[in-house]
Amino acid sequence: MMSEALLGVIAVPLLASLLAVLWGKRAHQVGVVALAVSVTMAVMLALQVSQYGVQTLAAGGWGAGLGIVLYADGLAVLMVLMASMVMLGAGVYAWQYFPDVASRAHFWPLWLLLATALNALFVAGDLFNIYVTLELLGLSAATLAGLGGGREALVSALRYLLVGLVGSMLYLVGIGLLYAGYGSLDMRQVAAVMQPEPLAWVAVLLLCAGLMLKMALFPLHFWLPPAHSNAPAPVSAVLSALVVKAAFYLLLRFWLELFPPVIRDGWLADALGVLGAIAVLWGAWSALRAERLKLLAAYSTVAQLGYLMLFLPLLAVADAASREVLLGALVVFALTHAFAKSALFLVAGTLLHHAGHDRIRELGGMAQQLPVATFVMALAGIALIGLPPSGTFIGKWQLLVAAFASGQWWWAVVIAVGTLLASAYVFRLLGHVFGHLPAVRVSVVSLLREAPALLLVLVATFGLGLGASGIWHWLGIRVMEAGL
Repeated sequence: MMSEALLGVIAVPLLASLLAVLWGKRAHQVGVVALAVSVTMAVMLALQVSQYGVQTLAAGGWGAGLGIVLYADGLAVLMVLMASMVMLGAGVYAWQYFPDVASRAHFWPLWLLLATALNALFVAGDLFNIYVTLELLGLSAATLAGLGGGREALVSALRYLLVGLVGSMLYLVGIGLLYAGYGSLDMRQVAAVMQPEPLAWVAVLLLCAGLMLKMALFPLHFWLPPAHSNAPAPVSAVLSALVVKAAFYLLLRFWLELFPPVIRDGWLADALGVLGAIAVLWGAWSALRAERLKLLAAYSTVAQLGYLMLFLPLLAVADAASREVLLGALVVFALTHAFAKSALFLVAGTLLHHAGHDRIRELGGMAQQLPVATFVMALAGIALIGLPPSGTFIGKWQLLVAAFASGQWWWAVVIAVGTLLASAYVFRLLGHVFGHLPAVRVSVVSLLREAPALLLVLVATFGLGLGASGIWHWLGIRVMEAGL
């Protein structure tokens, strides 16, 4: 069934980006209104998928293999909803972060282009259109990361751009091999004819390598901490919550739909699981040693991405029922991290604005001066550790259940040590923030700065944690319907 909302989630931010270029003085108003409309379109798309099933749209009337085919099942819609809500929250936060007309005129066209690329990537139905959205996403994200100014921000953004281009080239060569071997770039057509042969194996490894580079999976994470910690706060929030998640979404989508004829023996899943385990431990240990709050949040992202990879070896050996449960837990974990981490980066920006720095050892008294921001930080910490009622608690619980049920108990050890390290870096941060210093008590510093972070973290801790069962059931039905 054709869906106008499917086209709308891409067209609205794209047209608004052009309008923001032409009407720079009102770029912020244009951007916020467009993102609010984009959230509305995403909700409409979700309702359509819930009522009518998978939505498809062949742009220009050309079918799969020739034209641009958009495709939305439950998994894609949840990603679009996540991206639209986080982009809107961080966009409202940017109202005061970029106070002058000139900076807003630079920020908003790129911001809306990033929203366009994210939504287009999540609903793209063929491998070449995904490549186009990856390029658009990488270019807009790297340029936004450089808006922080200063040598470190520019060097980090340039490194981010170059790494992204290398990842894109690996991806492009991989889909080129698939096209040479199977004559199509439509995911479902390629999956139907793919065979476990050398050409397919090389293509799969190239696609995995390109996406691992873009999602900063250990040991390819070297570019992430400097890029995310030196970018403007709203940009850091989206880079850490959404952009790396887009690469993981593609890896998961390929894993479920494209790779199965090739990866049946399971060694690739085990290898990615091992890299994920090292990422959990290394990222959490680096976060514990970080001297700056934004750097702590960036290393935490490396660790949280590692947890997502731990699902792959367990999915490989799970039966159909357990596989659906694990897939739901994985998605809830990814969504929770996105909302919690975006809130934490926005709070880091508020602290940086208020105190003039984000050095953790010198944040004493912030709980008295910024109680709302401190509350957000504590809730985000609950989600990063994986405590109830957050969605990450559900994700980790299902990981543990699957690890013991499959006899792969060593993943449980990684989860336990990673959780202890996460508790250590969160409580170290809160210990400094709650340190008492003579200070003036202030209830709310700025509604536009603190309200978006508060709403995002409430979604992570209470919305996704307490409402996970509904999302789980809905996602399972739609994914099964899509034939994944």
